[in-house]
Amino acid sequence: MSIIEKAVDKQLLNKDSSTTPLKKVVSAESIEPPLHADYKKHTSSATQGAVEPTSTHSTCIELDLADLEQRHFVSLSAKRRVINEEFSVIKRKLISNAFGPISRSLKHPNLILVSSSRPGEGKTFTSINLALSIALEQDKTVLLVDADVLRPQVSKTLGFESNLGLTDYLSSDNIDVQDIILSTNVERLKIISAGRAHHLSTELLASQKMAELANEFATRYKDRIVIFDAPPLLGVNETAVVATMCGQAIIVVEENKSKLSEIEQSIALIPPEIAVGFVINKAHRAQAGDYGYGYYYGGA
Repeated sequence: MSIIEKAVDKQLLNKDSSTTPLKKVVSAESIEPPLHADYKKHTSSATQGAVEPTSTHSTCIELDLADLEQRHFVSLSAKRRVINEEFSVIKRKLISNAFGPISRSLKHPNLILVSSSRPGEGKTFTSINLALSIALEQDKTVLLVDADVLRPQVSKTLGFESNLGLTDYLSSDNIDVQDIILSTNVERLKIISAGRAHHLSTELLASQKMAELANEFATRYKDRIVIFDAPPLLGVNETAVVATMCGQAIIVVEENKSKLSEIEQSIALIPPEIAVGFVINKAHRAQAGDYGYGYYYGGA
């Protein structure tokens, strides 16, 4: 039994829930793909003490879909790719939880937290691929929120910059939520960047305004999935607070590297009433001897 299965079994035992079958999907993709080559780092002006931003019109960003495909992200073309099949398996359970019978037992079932125990386990890669995969659905829309305000990676990975984002909205009374939602050239995908650096960045995640924003996301658009690429659970207390605002959580782990004790600590921080799943990076496939992703759903 792998450390992931042991950790999930303990979680399910604590919740008095029965174990569901283990689903594994594998590929040879990388855990953390390289950042977009054209990305430019934010200057020091985006730090504490900068002038407070004001409301602007929502903008549209052009994602380089060919570049994303080359870097092993889910493809939006007609090509059949293993990565697409892998994340299709993952999203089916999430969509079922969000809109199926179980949704009635979950608070905000269409809000999904994606996190990990420690940095570098592939949570941003997973968040982006889930968003792209869900955007392929014909009757669903997806909003990808970069909530890792200490170490934002979504805009870096996708190769764009945004003047306004989550921290700007949470720290200002002059910005409307529509001003931070970025449209993309992917019809059913919208993005909110992390925003500018703020000395109370993590505290903003636990604020009442953040809770109100999550509630608006959950209720305003009934067909929308919202994915929060959140900070790691261990070391950032506010991530557990964001989890309370969601109905589902995905914990990304690296098989044979993530420590069982840390996985157990992470599980303990997740509210027991939400559905929890695991994306297992570098899951070993015995027949071919290669690595990819595995998915274990262990929700209550």
